[in-house]
Amino acid sequence: MQKRQLGNSKIFVSEIGFGCMSLPTNQKDADLIIQVALDHGINYFDTADLYNHGENEKIVGNALKNNREQIILATKVGNRMDESGDGWSWDPSKKWITTAIHESLKRLQTDYIDVYQLHGGTMEDDADEVIDTMESLKKEGLIREYGISSIRPNVIDRFLKNSNAVSVMMQYSLLDRRPEEWLPLLEEHQASLLTRGTLAKGLLTAEGLERANKTGEYLTYSSEDLLKTIEQLQALDAPINAIALHHVLDQKATGSMIIGASSTEQLLETVEAYNTEVSEDVLLKAREITKQDVYTEHRT
Repeated sequence: MQKRQLGNSKIFVSEIGFGCMSLPTNQKDADLIIQVALDHGINYFDTADLYNHGENEKIVGNALKNNREQIILATKVGNRMDESGDGWSWDPSKKWITTAIHESLKRLQTDYIDVYQLHGGTMEDDADEVIDTMESLKKEGLIREYGISSIRPNVIDRFLKNSNAVSVMMQYSLLDRRPEEWLPLLEEHQASLLTRGTLAKGLLTAEGLERANKTGEYLTYSSEDLLKTIEQLQALDAPINAIALHHVLDQKATGSMIIGASSTEQLLETVEAYNTEVSEDVLLKAREITKQDVYTEHRT
């Protein structure tokens, strides 16, 4: 599998990254899926301290501890679980981040995190404090690089302009093209796009029509528009999931597509789609079929 440089860092990530949130909670089942990912050249694994109350980090740590030097491990911080465990609150403070990272390191069974990401963000945050904290963690050797996971352009803009962030995670797919307006900003600041939702909750797969019938509306697509769009995409001269992946990979800013799988079958379908050639003509037609929406909130 091809790898891409993450921002201007020394980290190179596989073009498909594994989104660990969808892993089974059974360690044996999770180990099997992660091994298949490793076997197919996936080296980037993305989790968060919030996922399953930290249990996801434990599963990932157990599965990857014997391959630590060969993989790129990413996690996220900022969502603080309540003591009851029933909910969480947003806490991007230096005190919480410097506490949370040690808890993540312990669960992940590692001495360092390759990419530490702020898991959200608002304009009310003390961005300078967050960035200073991330830089301090780099100096301590606890993290190699840092980034942000957000869909708020104003938060991303401020973060990139004032930091050395190497990545921005955003929901991005053929059915959600809102980030395209902001890709030049990422390129300007030498930050890579990490995409989630690349297959749009399965709408951009062979089961897309069936899922669309259950989904109804999707973003600005009405139920009717969604069905029509998926039908048109499925009629193109390439599998719809392959078109979806290669559309994202065609963007210069893209570093890795973070795609989850709850079974080896799902993962192998994604790898097969990645390995399927898709012509520029097909990609152009796919873009003509889909909407090029923009974010209407959190712009200033």
